[in-house]
Amino acid sequence: MNLENFETEQRRLVILRRLIRAPAYTLDQTVLAKALALEGLAVSRDRLKTDLAWLAEQDLIVGQQPGGVWVATLTHRGLDVAKGLTVMPGVARPEPGE
Repeated sequence: MNLENFETEQRRLVILRRLIRAPAYTLDQTVLAKALALEGLAVSRDRLKTDLAWLAEQDLIVGQQPGGVWVATLTHRGLDVAKGLTVMPGVARPEPGE
């Protein structure tokens, strides 16, 4: 696995895990961008939107774009992936005990 794929999978896992802790399992792209930066995974808005679109295509989140700003809500499938109960190619698996 190359570094770019590793970072992409890690970003997607961080997004899902942040949504677990969010009220109503929902966050907007601004909060998610800050969360990624805190984890050392800062990316452009375009890259974040691409990740969110991919997660929505995989049915891991429900994405809405009111006013052009992404709002992501975790799905049951996304919850299972974030907890490591389901393996999803393209998303890193959490480490044991996380």
